[in-house]
Amino acid sequence: MDTQDFEHETPPSDVFMAPSIHKSEILKGASYSHFSPIPAHIADDMSKECVLGVDEAGRGPVLGPMVYALLYLPIELQQSLLAETHHFDDSKVLTPEVRSSLMRKLCTRDSDLYASCGWATRLLSARDISADMLSPAQHNLNAQAMDATIALIKGVLAQGVNVKEIYIDTIGRPDVYQKKLERIWPTIGITVAKKADSLYPVVSAASVCAKVTRDAALDLCYEPYQMVTASEGTHDTGAKGAVAWGSGYPSDARTTAWLKQSMDPVFGWGNECRFSWGTAKELLEGKAADLKVEWPTDDDASNDTRMTDFFVSRGEEGGDELVDWFGKRVTEEMGVF
Repeated sequence: MDTQDFEHETPPSDVFMAPSIHKSEILKGASYSHFSPIPAHIADDMSKECVLGVDEAGRGPVLGPMVYALLYLPIELQQSLLAETHHFDDSKVLTPEVRSSLMRKLCTRDSDLYASCGWATRLLSARDISADMLSPAQHNLNAQAMDATIALIKGVLAQGVNVKEIYIDTIGRPDVYQKKLERIWPTIGITVAKKADSLYPVVSAASVCAKVTRDAALDLCYEPYQMVTASEGTHDTGAKGAVAWGSGYPSDARTTAWLKQSMDPVFGWGNECRFSWGTAKELLEGKAADLKVEWPTDDDASNDTRMTDFFVSRGEEGGDELVDWFGKRVTEEMGVF
């Protein structure tokens, strides 16, 4: 990406804090899901046929969460409400201000979007992404993305929403992705396509939900560092309220500079960093080469200590190892003399 793209991906200082932002969960590095209420136009008639779109934001960054989002509404309103009235488009071609404005309308009770559209997000924290990728089972990012998508759709269907069509922006081969989903929901028309966020208005709207949630979460992750900077009286490299680490992408110079300056030689970074990314691994491995660890030794330690010695409680006179295993003689415990 070029400089303009990085600026476009950087959270604005006044990003809208949607209800999908759960501050306590984000700060402790937890993943979670958020579901909006069923909109009135659907709740009044749950048999109404709906269309649902799914998209994500934050797949590539080394900092911050990846967010999957879906949006659903009555089929007949997809084009007229989303495309013609509110001009939803792929979030990457919308300005941060426009994205925040659209998301705010989705969350405002007197808005036609609020009355007609339901939405949900699944936030995968940087900590959990890395933990899954570095685990022996190697649950890679594609598998995590698939799990998030399925969980969100199941959550909406469990509420009784009558979903007839699903459109998804693909990860990997569209045909493989689509066949897997069709095996789960054979009665629903499912379309998985590249660039679906620019082809189908319902996916465009989902991409806005994902991007605004991701931006707000990334902005929130930076709060602890702003507080430390303020308490130390040092100068923040970003403008007031802005995220000094930039977009969070590895190729963003602001991001890599922040990672180098803020790295703890032992623990690296906090819950906001994806330790499984090559950028983080290389920095940690480079630092580890200069780090010396000295383990304290006990001069009085005996080399003939056995593991069983830690479980045996005996007096100076010693005792039977098997009888004294749990710290008290069996005969004493039973009252037998």
